[in-house]
Parts: sequence; structure tokens; C-alpha cells
Amino acid sequence: MSILVKNITKVYDKQKALNEVSFEISEKGIVGFLGPNGAGKSTMMKILTCYIPQTSGTASVCGFDVSEDTLNVRNNIGYLPEHNPLYLDMYVKEFLSFVGGIYQLKQVDKRVKEMIELTGLQAEQTKKIGALSKGYRQRVGLAQAMIHNPKVLIMDEPTTGLDPNQLEEIRSLIKNLGKEKTVMLSTHIMQEVEAICDRVIIINQGQIVADDQTQKLQKASVMQTIAVEFDAEVDKTKLKHLPGVKEVVKVDQNSWQLMSDSTEDIRKVIFEFAVKNNLTVLSLNKLEQKMEDVFKDLTKNKK
Repeated sequence: MSILVKNITKVYDKQKALNEVSFEISEKGIVGFLGPNGAGKSTMMKILTCYIPQTSGTASVCGFDVSEDTLNVRNNIGYLPEHNPLYLDMYVKEFLSFVGGIYQLKQVDKRVKEMIELTGLQAEQTKKIGALSKGYRQRVGLAQAMIHNPKVLIMDEPTTGLDPNQLEEIRSLIKNLGKEKTVMLSTHIMQEVEAICDRVIIINQGQIVADDQTQKLQKASVMQTIAVEFDAEVDKTKLKHLPGVKEVVKVDQNSWQLMSDSTEDIRKVIFEFAVKNNLTVLSLNKLEQKMEDVFKDLTKNKK
């Protein structure tokens, strides 16, 4: 077991940032750790990386307790925090060599070269970190988190500040890392979760509200969205009054999206409506629930 969390509670003064949180993450794979701002994501990550202690409960990384065996935890974990702390006056290659020295790596120069190539920093390696764009600073942060070849990587908003091309490259890198390591990442970009995460844990107000494989979580959502196109205009009010329909959105002149929380498939209702009103259905599809919708369903009205 790479990460084991049992009944972790963290209290700041009178506020509970985490309330008896428990979960397990096995070896290999990418787990998205999601939640609204202030839900407790960063607090949980800081506890796992030994930056702050929990108030109660236990947690371990690769079998090492985060409270009692912090040195071994840190040797097995790579951490990229949300606000990436770097020595801005150091050169990229110099900084990575410095970090490698802290970990007492053998063949530091070889490992630094590997990390520079892996994160696409070849053209920037002789520049001062302070002269780099935010995107390239993120790459330096990723390189330092991975330089000691940890079994577990914890990343808090790893793609913040990246342009679309850099996003694709870093996501591809993270996806490849997930084939060999345990990757736990926090992000607010739901498309990123759909693209690279095998599993999703959603936390809200310091408690776990969902924990499942990404695709299963999407399919398990109570909301369903049906896209329909008719051959003629339709009165929106009539669509709103169809059984099970909660919301209607006009996409185009004769195209609509109908949202429903019914456990029954409402496509039959829509087809019967078309027949009754002498309409031809040009297309009728049940859309896959997006992670953004799942996230909203699980965290709304709970603030």
C-alpha cells in the first residue's frame, strides 16, 4: 500500500480542516484529489508530506508513519506544492544538482541530465530560475520532486500557469509516471481529471464525499443529459413540462439539451413527445456526464 490514511483529523484553532478522513491508495496509478477551495486538500497533502502534523488519526506512506518515521517518508515521496518554492538566484542545472546532493544521490550529474530531458528543460538549464516563465518554473519544480526517484508523487495544482502546449506535455509526463509510480494530484481543471486520472477522491468541508474510478463516478451521477434535435422549432415550455425533465437548454435553432435526475432513461419520453407533436427526431443521444457536473452535484449547497 503506497498511501494509507485512517481517521485523520486536523483542527486549526476552532476550525476542523479535516474530519476523520480515511482512504487507501495502492501502488501505481493516478488519483485525483478534488474539492472546492478550503475543502482540506492542501492540508491533507501537507500531512502526508510531513510538513504539518495531524491533530488525530494515522497516516503512512510506503509503510512509514508520517509522524514517527518522517525521514523515510520524505525519501519515498516527491512533492510539488501549489506555490512552488524555488531558489530564484540559482541556475536550473545548479539547483537540481543541489537538490540531488541533499538526497545524497550517486551519479548526481547523470540524474540531473535525465530530469532535464524528461521535463523538457534542455534549453533553459543554464538560465537563472528567476528568469524563467511560470510554466518553466513548474517544470523545474517537477524535476526536483522526481530527482530522487520516489515511489509516490504528490502534486498540488501541477499544471498551473502552463500554456496549452505545455499542458499537453506535462499531462503526458504525469500519465507516464502513473504507469510506474503512485501519483496523487490536486487540480481544479476537470478536463485534466478526465484525461489522466484513474481514480477520483472528492473532499468537501473536510470529509470524503466520493471515492471511485473516474469512469464509474461519471456514470454513477444521478443527473443525465439528453441531446436532441428535431426537424422543426419546439416550444421550450413544453419540453420543460416533460416527466423527469429538470432543466432545458437551447443549443441551436432546433437542438436542445434536457437535464434530468430521474433514474429512468427519458429518451423514450422525448420520442413519444415528438410523435405526439408530429415532429421528426433527427438525433437523440445520452451524453456522458462530465466530471465538472459530478463535482458540482457532490459539493453544491454544502458550503
